[in-house]
Amino acid sequence: MPDLSDCRLLWCHGSLSRPWGTKSMALADLAGEFGLVMEGPDFSDLAGPDDRVERLLTLLAGDDRPVILAGSSMGGYVAAATALRTPVQSLFLLAPAFYFPGYAVHVFPDLPDRVTVVHGWDDDVVPADNTIRFARTHKATLHMLRDGHRLEGSTETLCVLFARFLAGTKRDLEQHA
Repeated sequence: MPDLSDCRLLWCHGSLSRPWGTKSMALADLAGEFGLVMEGPDFSDLAGPDDRVERLLTLLAGDDRPVILAGSSMGGYVAAATALRTPVQSLFLLAPAFYFPGYAVHVFPDLPDRVTVVHGWDDDVVPADNTIRFARTHKATLHMLRDGHRLEGSTETLCVLFARFLAGTKRDLEQHA
């Protein structure tokens, strides 16, 4: 029976950020409490989101462990777009950059059943309406916070929501074993 600790957890950072910032470090620490090691591939040498999707697919190729993807902003898009092309157990998306011109994917059929999205009401980079549209279309769990794009004031809340998400992913694995 697969266990949560058998999963591969990857963090997809945003467009202008690096893999290991305040949010990702806090989430990685929390993941450790669930027996997971969060990987943070560096995509900063790639400007295009779809080039990042290709790199992530290459990183996942040949590994048959269940995959959990988490991502912020462009990284949220990268995680969701990747889930269309390879099996993914669940998605945790922060202020995901959906429906932007120049991004290859605008329709996300067949996403995993467990998709959690967190977004700030005061986001000045990704319109909250884009995330609400995505969540409504995919019946994703949606949390709207009083914060901006970087969700800098919500690290504690993000950790609580990520813990719930990981616990739910663990239940999903146990039920489908």
